[in-house]
Amino acid sequence: MTITLLDTGPLVAGANRKDKHHASCARLLRNLVGRVLVPTTVLAEAGWILNGRLGPEVHASFLESVEQSFELVELFPVDLRRMADLIRQYKSADLDTVDVSVMAIAERLGVRQIATLDRRDFGLVRPCHIPAFDLLPETLP
Repeated sequence: MTITLLDTGPLVAGANRKDKHHASCARLLRNLVGRVLVPTTVLAEAGWILNGRLGPEVHASFLESVEQSFELVELFPVDLRRMADLIRQYKSADLDTVDVSVMAIAERLGVRQIATLDRRDFGLVRPCHIPAFDLLPETLP
């Protein structure tokens, strides 16, 4: 079964019709098959961004759609250790907490496929379980 881990960008773009990546991300989110996982760190960041940019009604609708369509994933202590390792290993890249949380969860669960707009960070980091992550959407406008 295919497992896809979602980063913040596709969730925000999918909910914001004015975002330049809206069409590709909305289509991606509609068409994903298998298990689609949203780390709680991503949920918090996406909700904060949507509330600030589009207001509480869009924020509330976003939370309802996540509950209906996706599976939430929590961080474990082992993920925090791996996040710290990644930040140290790639210290010149200035990786942020949410991105390394997605990477650590992907490694722990053996996930290859990540939906993200952040090609720099997710393309740079070499996961411990595979040579590189498979990033979606495959092409960006």
